[in-house]
This record gives sequence, structure tokens and C-alpha cells, in this order.
Amino acid sequence: MSDPTGNEAARAASTPTPPAAANTGAIAAMGLDLQEGRTIPRKQVFSWALWDWATQPFNTVILTFVFSVYLTSDYFLPAGVEPDASGENALLTSGLGWAVGAAGLLIALLAPVLGQRADASGRRKLWLAWSTAVLIVTTALLFFIEADYAFFWWGAALIGFGSVVSEIAGVNYNAMLVQVSTPKSVGRISGLGWGFGYLGGIVALTIVIVMDQADWFGLPTDAGLNIRVVALGCAVWMVIFSIPILLNVPEAPPAAGRPRVGFFASYGVLVRDIARLYREARPTFWFLLASAVFRDGLAGVFTFGAIIAATVFGFDPTMVILFGVAANLVAGVSTIIAGRFDDRFGPRAVILTSLGGLVVAGLVVFIARDAGDVIFWVFGLVLCMFVGPAQAASRSFLARVTPAGREGEIFGLYATTGRAASFLSPLAWSGAIALFGSTAWGILGIVLILLVGFMLMLLVPRQSAS
Repeated sequence: MSDPTGNEAARAASTPTPPAAANTGAIAAMGLDLQEGRTIPRKQVFSWALWDWATQPFNTVILTFVFSVYLTSDYFLPAGVEPDASGENALLTSGLGWAVGAAGLLIALLAPVLGQRADASGRRKLWLAWSTAVLIVTTALLFFIEADYAFFWWGAALIGFGSVVSEIAGVNYNAMLVQVSTPKSVGRISGLGWGFGYLGGIVALTIVIVMDQADWFGLPTDAGLNIRVVALGCAVWMVIFSIPILLNVPEAPPAAGRPRVGFFASYGVLVRDIARLYREARPTFWFLLASAVFRDGLAGVFTFGAIIAATVFGFDPTMVILFGVAANLVAGVSTIIAGRFDDRFGPRAVILTSLGGLVVAGLVVFIARDAGDVIFWVFGLVLCMFVGPAQAASRSFLARVTPAGREGEIFGLYATTGRAASFLSPLAWSGAIALFGSTAWGILGIVLILLVGFMLMLLVPRQSAS
């Protein structure tokens, strides 16, 4: 790992490093405030954003569309066990659910403490490097998961473990946003990274679709070899595109005044820090709570979008995948564009506008559902158009209100609160369907969560756009 090179390196070297926040016992300076007046080399910004492109295939290809589907297919049923009457494999889907659920619990427990320790040690990029490397190795090991029940739990464990290290890596990555942006550019740069993530997932998924349509160019499909090769390809993709952030973005200095304690003692420090956050950085505290709700609503849009397309609007599997590609493309482009509105009007305005747009579009999808699939193509994509900007603006909002030297810890809490509220959308979705007896009513369940998040966000104090 090295600092930037060439002329950009010279400019970076000539720009004074912002002073560490004074250890006065009060939380005053925000980390982003210390970046005021700095010139961030474009190489650093682009390299940082490219990490989202590098790791998105784990979410898009491994977790969502390809490997999880492979792992829960008939190939992995034990001998003598037939698919359910519905054609589903509840034994496998529930097993994978347990693995991912356990991973979510580990993330909630580990994320803020590991972020805190990275802040204190000044090794944020080192932690990012290690967690990214572990994610790459974990993804590559999926190549050995042959289509047989004997390999199922190994595959589920690898996917669950990959989810943990992916989230931990994301905590340090998000914390580094403060290092590559200023108060006037943080929205644009956050949107750039999130947009790159969407677009990277599309490119990776498109490659898989092309390979499948070409019958894998003669590659044998025995024992799931074609799908296992996809996992290996995702690992190679991550290696190539994660290198720039490690080469070009400098390491953060240790946080001034942050205690270096043992791992379990870190939880005591965390509790005291949360109490102090409530007393002295109230906007950050309330935003963590509000964002936990509306981010789960945003997750619900993508989680249940394919189900709505298939069951309510009658999309066949090919149409669902095509809609998924279009949805990610729209989300990626709109997120990059919305970053400029973030810097102009502030992230709070972008979040509220996005949530309002999501509520209106969701209601239209529900009310006009009998008008045909064109309604879902139009307003389903409108939903996707608002999801990315809300996610990216949430990250930039948190960067603006995070005390200096606590970025890793606060973004770790961001991950934890998100996991803590992750039951809301599934509960609202399932409850609405159970109450009214139709999948279409689940749309209103998701809209309800988004509306509650909108109302909670109104209670978060307004922040300056710059």
C-alpha cells in the first residue's frame, strides 16, 4: 500500500493534513469539518468509489441472483427427499436463512466495536484490506461447493461468513468517505460510490447472463461447475477492482484521545460513547434511529420487488431478470446524479424527497395494479430511481454529523441499527398479506415502513448543505 503518486501526490503532499480533534472531553468538531478547504486528488476519489464496484458482485451475483439460487435448488436436496408440493425446497431455503440470520447477528454485535478499534489504532485502511481479502477468499472457496447435499451447509456457512466480512469491510469503507471528501463534495462522492456499486453489479450480472445464453461456451455443467466458476470469477473481479483504494487512498491517522483497550472492554467504551453521543451529538443519535427504519423500507423495495413483479404483475423469470437489470441501471444513474443535489440542498432534503417519491410511487403501483404490467415497468422503475439517492444521501448525512475520530464506530452503529430494524419490512409485508389475503397488499406494508421513516426523518434537525 502506498500514497498517491505523480502530480496528484505532490498536490496532496502540499495540502496540510487537518489537525486532529482536540481531546477536550466534548464532542465538537465533525470529522468532515476538518476537511474544509482541502483539495482531494481525483485519483483518491475514483479509487475509493471503485471499491463499491469491486465488491457489489458478492451481493448481486452471490447473495441475490445466482449462487443462493443454486444452493437452494433441487441439486442439494438429500437423497430420498422430494421438492415441496409448491416446488420450493423449504429445507434448503430455511437452512440458508438460518446461516444469513446468524451472520446478521454477528454483524450487529461486531460492527461498532471493530469500527471503534480501527478509529483508535489509525488502521482503517488496513482493516479494510484484511476484510476485503477474507471476502475474496471466502467467495473463491464457493468454487468447491459441488451440487450435492453433503456440501450444502459448507456453502451456507461460506455465504453467511461472507456477509459478515462484507459488512465489516463496508463499515471501514464508509468511514473512509470522510477522508476523500469535503463538506462541499461529500454528497456527490457518496453518490458516485453507491452508483458505481449498482453499475458494477449490473455488469457482473450481465456477464453471467451472456455466459448462460451461450451455454457457457461448452463448459461442463456437471456438479454445478458453471455456477461454481461464477463464484471464482467474482473473486477475481474483487481482486482487480479493490486494488486502487489500497494503493491510492492514504491511511487515516489514529483518533486523538481514543482509548486503546481490550476487545471485550471495547463494549464498555461503546456503551459510554452511545450515551455521550445522545448528550452531545443529538442529531447523529436521532438520525441513526430514523435511518434504521427507512433503510429497512428501502431494502424491502429490492427484496420483494421481484416477488411483486412475478406474482402481482405476472412477469416470467426472464422478464424478472430484465427488470432487475433495468432497476439497477436506473438506481445507479439516479444515485450519481442525485449526489449533486445532496451537495446543493443537503442530504436531509434528498432523503425526504426520495422517501416521499417512494411512498407516492408505491401507492400508484398498488392502486393501478389492474392496469397491466406497464404500471410496474414505469412506477417500479420510479421506485428504484429513488432508492439509491436515499441510500447515498444517508451515508453523506452521517458523514456530516459524525464527530471527528469516531467515523468507524459511528458507521459501525449505522450497520448495527440497520440490522436491529431489519424485521420491519418483512413483518409489514407478511402481515399485510396475511390480513388481506393477497400478495398485492404487501406493497402497502412496504409503503407503511417508508412513510414511518419519512415522518421520523422530519424530526431529525436540518443540517447545512455545506
